[in-house]
Amino acid sequence: MKKVAFLFIALISASLVAAKVELPQLFQSGMVLQRGQEIPIWGTAAPGERVSVTFKKKTFETTADANGRWQVVLPKQKAGGPFQLKVESLGLKDNGSANVQPSTEDVQLLEDIMIGDVWLLSGQSNIDVTIERVYPQYGKVIDDYQNPQIRMFRVQTDTDTHGPKHDVKPTPINWKPVTKDNAWLFSAVGYFLGREMFEKTGVPQGVIVNSVGGTPIQAWLDADTLRKNHPREYQRTLFFQDDEMVRSMQRSNMMAQNRWQKMLTDTDPGYRDHYTAREYDDSKWEVKNAFNRLPNGRQQSNNLTRDFRYTGSFYARQHITIDAVHAGKPCRLLVGTLYDADQTYVNGRQVGSTGYQYPPRRYQIPAGVLVEGDNALTVRFVTKGGAPHFIPEKPYKLIFDDGTEVQLSEQWRTKEGARMPNCPGADTGGQNLPSVLYNAMHYPLAPYALSGMVWYQGESNTDLGSGYEQYLTELVTGWRQLWKSPELPFVIVQLANFMDPSDRPQDTGWSQVREAQRLVAKKQPNAELACIIDLGETVDIHPLRKREVAQRIALGFERMLWNKKISLSPEVIQSNTQGERVVLSLDQPLLNNGTLYEFELAGADRRFQNAEARGEGSTITLTSPISEPKYIRYAWKNNPLRANAFGKNGLPLSPFQMEIGK
Repeated sequence: MKKVAFLFIALISASLVAAKVELPQLFQSGMVLQRGQEIPIWGTAAPGERVSVTFKKKTFETTADANGRWQVVLPKQKAGGPFQLKVESLGLKDNGSANVQPSTEDVQLLEDIMIGDVWLLSGQSNIDVTIERVYPQYGKVIDDYQNPQIRMFRVQTDTDTHGPKHDVKPTPINWKPVTKDNAWLFSAVGYFLGREMFEKTGVPQGVIVNSVGGTPIQAWLDADTLRKNHPREYQRTLFFQDDEMVRSMQRSNMMAQNRWQKMLTDTDPGYRDHYTAREYDDSKWEVKNAFNRLPNGRQQSNNLTRDFRYTGSFYARQHITIDAVHAGKPCRLLVGTLYDADQTYVNGRQVGSTGYQYPPRRYQIPAGVLVEGDNALTVRFVTKGGAPHFIPEKPYKLIFDDGTEVQLSEQWRTKEGARMPNCPGADTGGQNLPSVLYNAMHYPLAPYALSGMVWYQGESNTDLGSGYEQYLTELVTGWRQLWKSPELPFVIVQLANFMDPSDRPQDTGWSQVREAQRLVAKKQPNAELACIIDLGETVDIHPLRKREVAQRIALGFERMLWNKKISLSPEVIQSNTQGERVVLSLDQPLLNNGTLYEFELAGADRRFQNAEARGEGSTITLTSPISEPKYIRYAWKNNPLRANAFGKNGLPLSPFQMEIGK
């Protein structure tokens, strides 16, 4: 009987013990809170538990609701720091009467908190591109800079098909101050935006990045919007809400991948016959140039296999002569970029590998590998459907510590490895499913007080064409509604130029998405467009000039928040026909007068033709090749390489399409 009574008392006591007060991942020592706005602080505790938050000697109290959620709102603060923030339990109330004392350990003290500006950057891989990736572009600019007042937070990739989560996953980049080492794997755009905004304001900067490479805009939209406006997209996510089914499919995919890789390894003659060895005789291999030269002097990738659907392994070798001074010395090996995966060897020793096509191949050759005289460089390509090839206009060379460079040849000796069947795999949805990133990575961040948002995405949605405008409008309005801030400053980064240039008119998804981005920025309140049509690369969907991208984003925020007189990219404010000419009026003078390129005109049939154009001051005059021009467009190509209309501040005129006189 005593045991029963004791157990009863123990259970009653346990029910009155306060649960530990928890804070979301965003709230950590080192965080930056937004100046000039009310600051929500929230978390979880036991239902009915009283919680206090103390900041700058003022205490705010609240009680957790029936779901264990609580929130307090700090008043507006001026920039400054560092400060402390203390969160602690005040205990439970038993039936509204007896106070239950909290544990003495149930206190969280956050230190080194700064008050300044906070920015949220989202999108796909061009936000993902890290400082490590762009380092060769900026080198000393990154080496010589550190700033403890700029803090970085990287949201880790996560998905959820069932609905919004209440917190993001733990992250190693949790409000780290800016140094080269801390920023090495952080978003280059985010890093440079923090620097730009600090230089403009002199106040602490917090940069939050939640982006996932290759993802479509649908993954970042809320389920209610999709259910209402895009029911088929919504159904895709519903299908994958069977967790056991998804796990089974993922296991099957992994088994297929492992089986495919084992077969490739077991049947690859390169392993058996040591294709990568320095002494291997490759004299009978077929010699091929990595690139073809176009009439305009540009390089074009050469298919090394004659088969555009090649699947399996493929080898490319070349011989490099090293002098006695550099024999045995370590060096950097740059093998440009290639398709698709690779393992790269020097004299039979693997010096690097990359699992997919986009990253630059920057490998380190250790001391003792290179010998005086002949050395063998071997690249083992692995593709799962597509011609193995090197990407032109990238660096292919060895770089020694003393600055000596040895350029690689464009000629390679080539040989097939093991041909393979296509690797089967079931679509398990993953990070590309509608709403899954909104649920797991975006929703949990609200209502963290922000100064502005950046959206840099679109490459994965060029199939939508002009339909992208509706999705982007829904994203901007939906995200603002989530933060209960209908005019939260928003910068949309327009797609950069990419792919082979063309002298003829084109009408592609890339141009249509750019136009959708321009129109949304124009129609939405407190939104600006960062035009980067001059910052892209013909051969790389991930251009490296991210500092310049950040500078243009920063200008957009500066205009919205502090200085309405800031000039951004020039805009057409009026258009009309004058006889055989079409005249455009801009909102600012051009940087240079003279001949302009990449303008096109069309009649009612919308068959566009190239048109001669000339700029003078803030006027552009086109000579029409047709009798009754009705439509005009500019830079309406994947890669309008000759586009040269720039405003007085050096920013490019955005690609556009419009009806003349409208």
